[in-house]
Amino acid sequence: MRVPLAFATTAAVVALAGCGSSKPAYCTDRTNLNNSVKGLTSLTASSGISGLTSQVKTIQSDATTLVNSAKSDFPSETSAITSSVDALQSAVAALSSSPSAAQIATVTKDAASVVSSVKSFSDASSSKCS
Repeated sequence: MRVPLAFATTAAVVALAGCGSSKPAYCTDRTNLNNSVKGLTSLTASSGISGLTSQVKTIQSDATTLVNSAKSDFPSETSAITSSVDALQSAVAALSSSPSAAQIATVTKDAASVVSSVKSFSDASSSKCS
């Protein structure tokens, strides 16, 4: 009697384990990165370069997490995220305490590229994360 009971218990545990979310882990990572990118728009002039630098570090961390969890399923999109985030990080790191118009333009362009690459990933993964 113990063998069938043990088998039934094991089968029930396996069945329940499959009842969780069927969404891949990168769906949560995608949400986190989207929220971090949206955080760029909430920065104000009083946030200064240090606020921008801090937000870009958050974006970089969230992007790394997303890329690590999704690169096998979305190699092109995650590569684009990595490239765009790296470019933004470099542009922000190059800012002086009184940035020139050209430096600000570069950061703006690179931030737009990050937004675009994250949107492309979101669009590509929407069927698996909705």
